[in-house]
Amino acid sequence: MLVILLCSIVGHNMSVAYAAGAVIILKLMGLNQLIDILGDKGIRWGIILLTAAILVPIATGKITLENIWHCFQSPAGIISLIVGAGVAIFGYLGVDYMKASPEVATALIIGTMIGVFFFKGVPVGPLIASGVVYVIMSIAQKFMGE
Repeated sequence: MLVILLCSIVGHNMSVAYAAGAVIILKLMGLNQLIDILGDKGIRWGIILLTAAILVPIATGKITLENIWHCFQSPAGIISLIVGAGVAIFGYLGVDYMKASPEVATALIIGTMIGVFFFKGVPVGPLIASGVVYVIMSIAQKFMGE
């Protein structure tokens, strides 16, 4: 955790730094039960918080019904609708797959950290990536008969 904290500070990724710092503090305080709850429920809480943040522009009127209607009328809007739906499906598939496959979760976390630290990425991809891995593995199993 300290390596992740240090890398995130050096890489100027404060989201990861805050998260790593919070987990380190919980660990140092001996709040292992809270860490377990965070590990079990944190992804769902994060999705709720992220979704709420995405809905704010609609609630404040920055995105109107007219804006929403226009998304169905442009090529970029239609592609965004399709990709958005696909990503949501990958995310859904990824949640359970990541919990059921620790080796996948570990590799995805390391891959995400590589993307964050070296390519200035944002650590929102592990669930979606896990869903993509699930779909690829499911297709591979059908072709390989495993």
